[in-house]
Amino acid sequence: MNIYFAALIAYAVVLIAIGVIAARRVKSASDFLVAGRRFGPGILFATFLAANIGAGSTVGASGIGYRLGFSAWWWVGSASIGTAILSQTVGPKLWKLAKAHDFQTLGDFLEFRYGKSVKGIIAVLLWAGTLSILAGQLIAIAWILNVVVGLAKWKGCLAGGVVAISYCAAGGLASSAVVNIIELTVTMSGLLLSIPYAIKGMGGWAAVEAAANASHAAAGVSGDGYFSMAGAGFVVILSYMCLLIPSFIVSPGLVQKLYGARDAGTVRRGVFANSIAQALFAFAPAMFGVIAFAKFPHLANPEIALPSVMMYIVPKWVGLWALASIFSAELSATDAILFMLSTSLAVDLYKTFIRPDVDQKRLLGVSRATAVIAGAAGVALAIELPTVIAAVSIFYGLLAVALFVPLIYGLYWRKMSTMAAIASIFAAVIAWLVTRFEIPGATIGPLPAAAVGILVALVVATATSFLFPSRDKNARRAVEAADSD
Repeated sequence: MNIYFAALIAYAVVLIAIGVIAARRVKSASDFLVAGRRFGPGILFATFLAANIGAGSTVGASGIGYRLGFSAWWWVGSASIGTAILSQTVGPKLWKLAKAHDFQTLGDFLEFRYGKSVKGIIAVLLWAGTLSILAGQLIAIAWILNVVVGLAKWKGCLAGGVVAISYCAAGGLASSAVVNIIELTVTMSGLLLSIPYAIKGMGGWAAVEAAANASHAAAGVSGDGYFSMAGAGFVVILSYMCLLIPSFIVSPGLVQKLYGARDAGTVRRGVFANSIAQALFAFAPAMFGVIAFAKFPHLANPEIALPSVMMYIVPKWVGLWALASIFSAELSATDAILFMLSTSLAVDLYKTFIRPDVDQKRLLGVSRATAVIAGAAGVALAIELPTVIAAVSIFYGLLAVALFVPLIYGLYWRKMSTMAAIASIFAAVIAWLVTRFEIPGATIGPLPAAAVGILVALVVATATSFLFPSRDKNARRAVEAADSD
């Protein structure tokens, strides 16, 4: 058996075993959904970073680095800016409201602030969109297995889905947090360790630059800006920022994780530490992409750049560790997304609209069952979608335009009404869809589709709230809780 493949199989078995062992502590839906609100700053940092270092920020971002050079930093870097803002503003305020009113999902806040209608609309929209980012993680796993053993894409997607479903369905947030700490250790050590070995394997950084420049020249393509963080140009960088900064402020999956914190101060410290680590990590995939281009300038699929470096440039022992680290990163993000999908179905839809009186034991069973259903659907979609970035961009775009304005206005502006929230969601989604899929270049002037959708949401929400302001007492409670922070 291929030694790389054997190592990945062994690692996957260990993760499943740890998840199952941790699941023994799960006795109620509260343990499954918010881990009993026991996380300290260290565990919150680890589970956030493990979730955020996934397919888009490893395999996907390295593919961007392969094509665009160091400006690939802005893909992960924009996410780090979003989580920094979350840590100091929205996150602590949502935690306080969650503690006071026993929120278990972001949808619970939307119901508290706007009613069941908004909670249901967002749950359906984001459940559909979240399947695409789950698919992105599974595609990344498939690319790794394709490079390692030549496994067909559909088989790789299926294998990754089975592993993630096994330990997420067992223990939810509690077991995910335990596994995330192990995954984070493996991921960061493996990727960071492999950078100097990859550079050494190329003959030094000067040789990397020379080879990349020569490849650009041979292809008759300008390499200007390839080694600059601004090389992709203003429009591309703006599109990353508009897509990812809002998404990482309002992500239901990240909010779900911060609900597990023991206090608001833990949210500030743990999530902010995660944002700093993300910003530093953002240089790694860009660098791997550049090194891969210097060595393999004619890859048909840029998204196999990262596993190709691990297989063919670094020493075998480093490659084994690094490939396990990438595999680890994809699995940690996969389980976070799968967890978000299962809680959305179980709490935001099943408990809210079908069985409001459901007991904790039954809700736990539904949460586990929906994790399996969501995982199977994600595998099917992963087989159909072409690339990691294509998959995750659908999710981030829908998340940003549908949720950003209702959540931010809901926390900070008393006049924001249910009618305004609903109108802004539908107007924003329509504007985003038209811009992304019908307008050449998916931009209006310099504005990418996500920015167009958010601006439309702001205008519609503001105008509707002035015409039909909220008089709900929960609007006042939400804003006062925010103001008192």
